[in-house]
Amino acid sequence: VQTRSNSVEMISYALIDANPPKSLIEGTSVGQKIIHGEVCVVSDVNELSSFRPGCILVSEITDPDWVPIMRQAAGIVTDHGGRTCHAAIVSRELGIPAIVGTGTATKVLKDGQQVTLCCDGSNVGRIYEGSLEYSRELTDLKDIPSTKTKVMLNLADPDSALRWWRLPIDGIGLARMEFTIMEHVKAHPMALAHPEKISDPLVKEQIMELTRHYKTPSNYFVETLARGLGTLAAMVNPKPVIIRMSDFKTNEYATLLGGADFEPEEENPMIGFRGASRYYSPMYRDGFALECKAIKYIREKLGLRNVTVMIPFCRTLEEADKVLKVMAEEGLERSDDFKVYVMCEIPSNIILAKEFAKRFDGFSIGSNDLTQLTLGIDRDSEQLADLFDERNEAVLTLIRSVISDANISHTKVGICGQ
Repeated sequence: VQTRSNSVEMISYALIDANPPKSLIEGTSVGQKIIHGEVCVVSDVNELSSFRPGCILVSEITDPDWVPIMRQAAGIVTDHGGRTCHAAIVSRELGIPAIVGTGTATKVLKDGQQVTLCCDGSNVGRIYEGSLEYSRELTDLKDIPSTKTKVMLNLADPDSALRWWRLPIDGIGLARMEFTIMEHVKAHPMALAHPEKISDPLVKEQIMELTRHYKTPSNYFVETLARGLGTLAAMVNPKPVIIRMSDFKTNEYATLLGGADFEPEEENPMIGFRGASRYYSPMYRDGFALECKAIKYIREKLGLRNVTVMIPFCRTLEEADKVLKVMAEEGLERSDDFKVYVMCEIPSNIILAKEFAKRFDGFSIGSNDLTQLTLGIDRDSEQLADLFDERNEAVLTLIRSVISDANISHTKVGICGQ
């Protein structure tokens, strides 16, 4: 999508040759774009400085440490991962085409090689040798018809507000807090709430340097997070913005500055100490308090009352009650003026939807985790990528169920997955 002075245009791409040569590699396509570029193979995180801006990044996998060079890449290709892996999520956010789960990209593609990266709208992305010709078709979105279902954006990067603000949308349906914490705050919330508990003197010194212009490290977290998320809220004000409270996994949190002192090691972080379970735990309660203060800052000091919050990965009704109690203690109590939604991404959310609806003002169906937990598939497994399908009848049955229960209880419901 691109904007011009008086319109918003959507661009679609297609190879001109209807019978292109055999591709070098194939994988899962992310985004809709065709580009020419030079391959830059980066084997691991210790080689990030070797990346050449403007090249196509080729790696085995990515994690949050890779985001700075991902921003500089023309495209991204990985050996591992599926449609919901880190590389896929970040590339969508940045508007960069990507092909993930190729299996052999780092072995087949050579550093400096000129290739065509083709994500033309199909589920399969392909890399071709050389520079193949392609076409671009522009569609003006200025006069698109209105829809009965509200269409909202999934966003995380505050800088993206400058790119997407002209789109004809009804608000932001999912604003991910993690991106702002990772890219702007950079330090673990608990390390900022309790710098005295940091064991590494060098890390403590780095945090003191990072926060030196603020009254306290906690103030730094609150104001930095509020400014980032506030940019997204301002982009669509007065239309609604649903901000999801933090949903890092423990292995992701541990990579933040000071995080090693506050995170346990888990065998399977995807279904471990994440989401709602952190918010009332003594291990993160004070960090969650800072998140709540940032939301209050956005609503009260920045005056952006269009902000709604959403609780992720809330496993039980008892957990919901504990989280809402903590939020109320931090000055964020449900009211006519302040709504609290919950992610509907665990089968228990759907089985007990009518009871969850008594505690929350809306549901947002997270089809990625819901599919993972319904079909018993690791959503990041390339070996099982063909089985991971949000359109599987078991998943669709659950989605129909929660929509029905939400309508019966007059609770708002949306979807923010794939």
